[in-house]
Amino acid sequence: MPIITGLSGNELYCLREKGFEPGNLVVGNSVFALGVVGSVASSLKTIGGGEVHEMTHIIREGRQLSYMRMVEEARRHGGEGVTGVTSQLIFHDTNIEYLSIGSTIHHKGYKPHADDHVFSTSANGQELYCQLDCGFNPVQFVFGNVAYSIGVGGGVMGALRSLKSGEVIEYSNMLNKTRHLALERITAEAREAGANAVLGIQTTISSLIGIQEMLMIGTASHHPGLPAEYMEAPITSDLTNEEMWNVIHAGYVPVKLVLGVSVFSVGFAGGVKAMLKSFVRGEVKELTYLIYQARIKALSMIEEDAAGCGAEDVVGVKTYVYDLGGGVIELLAIGTAIKKMPSIKQQSPSLIPQAIIKDVETFSNLAPYFAASQM
Repeated sequence: MPIITGLSGNELYCLREKGFEPGNLVVGNSVFALGVVGSVASSLKTIGGGEVHEMTHIIREGRQLSYMRMVEEARRHGGEGVTGVTSQLIFHDTNIEYLSIGSTIHHKGYKPHADDHVFSTSANGQELYCQLDCGFNPVQFVFGNVAYSIGVGGGVMGALRSLKSGEVIEYSNMLNKTRHLALERITAEAREAGANAVLGIQTTISSLIGIQEMLMIGTASHHPGLPAEYMEAPITSDLTNEEMWNVIHAGYVPVKLVLGVSVFSVGFAGGVKAMLKSFVRGEVKELTYLIYQARIKALSMIEEDAAGCGAEDVVGVKTYVYDLGGGVIELLAIGTAIKKMPSIKQQSPSLIPQAIIKDVETFSNLAPYFAASQM
């Protein structure tokens, strides 16, 4: 029978360079009904703001079930590993489908046994090539999530603070804690899997059922040359695996994903001034200063976080601005702290072109769904 794989031509080339052959595409899913009780409990929790524990656990359970079924299917196909693993949520009316998809791979001549460990990774074939070339062996796809709400209580407190411009400490503290929870959970899962690094972390913030979920996915990996301390506190990095290869080539190693959150309010007076200024051309100085101050605060937080882990630089820093409504904005800064570690080296003198060529999307559906479904 022919192999049905999600791997591209570039991925196939890269994986064969590391001795892997393609296997079948594998899928795992689980459909959950939230139910009236769960919905009521969650809505009550949102009053105070912060994590909505019931929703975090429901979503985590669904993601975990779909992932485990995908791995079991890979085992039945005789796969040694699963690459390009994703964890998706698809809404079907009042139900949620949790969907995990990946492509199995195996070494040529590999003879599977029922009790063999099937490794899994969020890295695609090109990224896995870079990871392996840096000496990191994938152990397991891992994720950390937190479902949260600003909440009515937080909203009232924030509204009181927003009468004057400046940082809204209540929001800053709550969102900073919430954002770090996802990182703590993905790190704990990697540690339990016996890994000393979580690589290629991707962070997504999405809205669902009146709340938001922050999700971090990545690959728990093990490098035999890392100091023993990282078995207790695994490396975390949101660098792409290609970027990580270049960082290691320069004599550094990523040590920690760092992030900072600052929430500021334009205040009642500032909001009125900004509104009046918007009727004429020119700079709105109040907003310019506010957003600048928020960035400075968030960047100072990641600088402090990086210094705490002994890092020498923070690379790949990105900042994001979110409008929380009522003249309140969140500034999120995120990046990866790196440290000199010349003993960790890549195997190849340079990256092969196939590892950095980006695949081109060759299918687009621009027709409305209902029109396609009637054909």
